[in-house]
Amino acid sequence: MKLEQAITQRIYDLCKEYEISPNKLASMAGMPAGSLKSIFYGKSKNPGTRTILDLCQALNITIYDFFNDKLFKDEMLEGSY
Repeated sequence: MKLEQAITQRIYDLCKEYEISPNKLASMAGMPAGSLKSIFYGKSKNPGTRTILDLCQALNITIYDFFNDKLFKDEMLEGSY
């Protein structure tokens, strides 16, 4: 699995867990909904750490909480270049 796919899946999973839509999460994080859609549809190949931090703060979780998931424990995880 590629890193950006794991990040996208984690955001999706968190939306389900918190019972909010991606648009609602984007609004809570103070970002345009289009920015999150770009991540979901693969147009954003490298979501920035600031974006992930904003999403975490909107959900009141830490960066550690975000990345402390089985998705990121995959030894086959690869980046895009």
